[in-house]
Amino acid sequence: MQKEIITVIGVGYVGLPLACLLATKKYKVYGLDTNKTLVDKINKGIPPINDSLVVKSLAKIVPEYLRATQDAKVIGKSDIVIVSVPTPVDKSYQPDFEPIIKATETIAKNLKKGQLIVIESTINPGVSEEIILPILEKQKFKAGKDFYLAHVPERINPGDPKRDVSNLPRNVGAVTKKGLKRAIDFYESIIDAPINPMNSIKAAEATKTIENAFRDINIAFVNELAKSFDQLGIDIVEVIKGASSKFSFMPHWPSCGVGGHCIPVDPYYLIQKAEAVGFSHDFLKLARRINNNMPNYTVELLQDALNELKLPIKNTSIGVLGISYKANIGDTRESPSFKIIEQLEKMGAKIITFDPFVKKHSTEKSLKDILKKSVAIIVATDHSDFVNMIDGDILKESKVKLVIDGKNCLDKNNIEACGIKYKGIGR
Repeated sequence: MQKEIITVIGVGYVGLPLACLLATKKYKVYGLDTNKTLVDKINKGIPPINDSLVVKSLAKIVPEYLRATQDAKVIGKSDIVIVSVPTPVDKSYQPDFEPIIKATETIAKNLKKGQLIVIESTINPGVSEEIILPILEKQKFKAGKDFYLAHVPERINPGDPKRDVSNLPRNVGAVTKKGLKRAIDFYESIIDAPINPMNSIKAAEATKTIENAFRDINIAFVNELAKSFDQLGIDIVEVIKGASSKFSFMPHWPSCGVGGHCIPVDPYYLIQKAEAVGFSHDFLKLARRINNNMPNYTVELLQDALNELKLPIKNTSIGVLGISYKANIGDTRESPSFKIIEQLEKMGAKIITFDPFVKKHSTEKSLKDILKKSVAIIVATDHSDFVNMIDGDILKESKVKLVIDGKNCLDKNNIEACGIKYKGIGR
């Protein structure tokens, strides 16, 4: 039996790994995107993102099974259309639905009967039925009769060598039972993990937002503990490790801030939707405020430590190590490093930066270079190179006087033994 033709709209950090997975399963895939540079790289077999699945498979499957394009007419050639466009928030933390609306309007103009439309973009409960469905039905097509609409929240873990888009369990919701079955059958053909049917499309939408809200709340809890324990003279890392010996305890770790496109964004979608129906998520709002403040708190630690060393922050060379939001990847979305740098600039510091995965935002070419030029450093990303190479001896040799460990990833005792001042987040 001939396999279905699929269009993936949005081939970035989520859509491209999915498109590559589909191609390895011998589906014919179109990757539709407005970014010409991205489209050209994919068609040349050049991985535009550092994802293990993409790096392994892209050169092998282009052009036989995967072609990137800017031509929306490929939607009309497809049996299944998957939407993986970003769902950001604006400067006031309000959800920005423009990308998902534009993608849906593009589908509506090219919709053909019998298509399965799957939304993988993260959206708040109700968006599929209240925003997406009316746009699709404007063309006189009826959901459940002429086309099928499902929501399958994306699941991806950048930088994880074991868990990727191919083996993470997925939740599936749809407008109709027939659409639900079709979506489940399709995902079971590509995912080596359980596919969980939900009773409603709204329930499927809610799973993604609460997954990340759960993490955001727990990170906010340990971040607040870190501030408290700093005043009490208690090492938060030691305490969390000790508490982890309890079978019911789930460890989360404090840091200089929460980054990525999920945890610092998704809670706002739930907050906004609840407010629209008259409910206030005070707990989620508080967690967001606490986590949003961590970059400023990190700079405050730096300023206080410099004061103890009788050094000004103004005109002092501060090295920011790490620009990406997560270790060993080049993804800078919502990275707290940018807020740290912005705050340091306001205070007049001389800022130098280095990230081996984000060269375009690095002022220095190597770890050795940035250490030699820095009076103080802030470790904002726990890249393996930093963890494995930075110790008291290299810091002393480079004449670094102060370390602010924003990820609590360095050896505190080793650094202090070399006469260098160390401050972590809660330690």
